[in-house]
Amino acid sequence: MTHSRFIPERNLLNLSWLIKLRWASVVGQLVTLVTVKIFIGVDIPVPELSFLIGLAAVSNVYCQFFLSKKNTIEEWHLAMVMTLDTLLLTGLLYFTGGPFNPFWFLYLVNIALAAVALRATWTWMLVGFALLCIGLFLFIGYRPLPIAHFPFETQALILQRGVWVAFGVASTFIVHFLLRVTKVLATRDEELSLAQEVARKQDRLASLATMAAGAAHELATPLGTIAVIANEIERTLEPKTALADDVNIIRNQVARCRVILDQMAGGTRSGDQAIEKITVCELISEAMTGVRERPRVMVSADNPQQELLIPPRGVAQALRGFITNAQDATSDSTPVNIEINSAQGEVTVEIIDSGRGMEKDVLARVGEPFFSTKAPGSGMGLGVFLGRAVFERLGGAVKITSETGEGTRVRVTLPHKIDPQAIQIVNYEQTNFMDKSKKTSENHQPLI
Repeated sequence: MTHSRFIPERNLLNLSWLIKLRWASVVGQLVTLVTVKIFIGVDIPVPELSFLIGLAAVSNVYCQFFLSKKNTIEEWHLAMVMTLDTLLLTGLLYFTGGPFNPFWFLYLVNIALAAVALRATWTWMLVGFALLCIGLFLFIGYRPLPIAHFPFETQALILQRGVWVAFGVASTFIVHFLLRVTKVLATRDEELSLAQEVARKQDRLASLATMAAGAAHELATPLGTIAVIANEIERTLEPKTALADDVNIIRNQVARCRVILDQMAGGTRSGDQAIEKITVCELISEAMTGVRERPRVMVSADNPQQELLIPPRGVAQALRGFITNAQDATSDSTPVNIEINSAQGEVTVEIIDSGRGMEKDVLARVGEPFFSTKAPGSGMGLGVFLGRAVFERLGGAVKITSETGEGTRVRVTLPHKIDPQAIQIVNYEQTNFMDKSKKTSENHQPLI
């Protein structure tokens, strides 16, 4: 099961970056106020401008508080913040030259941000509001910049430099915000794609569980009947005859069908078992239970006593499937190597065989349900699929690499500690259906 990872919604990201941008704007306005007043000597109305800058800072504190208390941000929240910024900018311009203040460029910053963060309707409404604010200067007037006492050349130089600084500030704010938001949104989209891929795998696993439960339910009676009839026929036959051997084969194949159904049903839930404390050494010993003696399996671990908090039986079963696959691909004279490393809160298990390897097109399909590279009748094509599902559902990963003629390497990673609260439980109805089907199968189970 997968760790449920919080993927922030788009409006949350936009508001968080807008808050950062507004703090930068407040700092920039304070620096501009000090520079113009002290270093250039322009007699601007400091109290009024300070009040407006303070109002922007207070509103931004409230936005931060609002963001910390909300898991969902509506689009109109963003629109209201941008509308307030437009209104505050209008107030600042009113006291510092109106439309002749070079910093009227900052209207474009708000509009550009709205185009990125809001839908077209809100963006056009903000454009209309900005036009209305600029139009107010025509009706209510504005306080001219108090630079008339400077020589004409100095006035022109102040305005030119103001335009240059305003353009630089506006461009920097727009580019910085757009690049950062675009990057964050791209990361969010990747996480959403990953979550959707995990959901698709979970759906496939749930479908397999449902199919296994249905098959177990539907096949229980006919398999039981075949087994009973085979037993009756065997009693009437002479032992060690060809027909008796055929009947024995039938019984063995019926038993194999039951094992396959149990594996399909049990494998889909192998990651849902109780979490227990176990060492790496004990886990590998559990995984090696039932593994063939040939080819030999050579194990090396950097820290065999590393403690793990995992569902041991499900993990051991999944590892056992990878180990037996490696044995199937390796000749009896060549060992299968298992290398185990523990670092940075996770354990890595690499299972390496020296088989003939796989072509790229075959490797791309490994892990698909019912796709197998083994001979017909030798495998169901579910081992890798179920094993990968177990580790991914526990927050781990499985990576398979292979080169033709050089064998195959299965790399399994798993956290040292699995948080029970982070495990996503299989669909309740499907699990109940599987349990009911299993009980039905047990009621029809013959003695074979």
